[in-house]
Amino acid sequence: MGRPRARSECPRRRGSSAATILLTEAPEPKVRDRQSGEIAKDAVSGEALMTIGVVYIEEGESSLIKVTVPESGVSEGLALGAPVSLPGLVARPWESVFNGQQRHGIAFRAAAVTPAAFPAAMGALA
Repeated sequence: MGRPRARSECPRRRGSSAATILLTEAPEPKVRDRQSGEIAKDAVSGEALMTIGVVYIEEGESSLIKVTVPESGVSEGLALGAPVSLPGLVARPWESVFNGQQRHGIAFRAAAVTPAAFPAAMGALA
């Protein structure tokens, strides 16, 4: 799947025709606390959050990423391996200290996940 992307190379918010996004992991509740099993909630609305796995393909490069979406934003008709759309996709850097070690990464969040169509060029290859 290529080399891991550096911080500055994370998927960027671009027009939907610039990238292909395929669903690799079905939506599951996002767990806030693994010990208690508490489900993560949106800080503003209080709505339960879900995570999905996708492969983001753009300009011959791909990245496997986890994306958080509100439960109400998970559409019917999603299928593993199928293209999806992630309206409102944003990437936010984060840092924290866990067990005395500093950790950092990029959190991906979208308003929804909906079924999409394969780009015409990709469909011609299938």
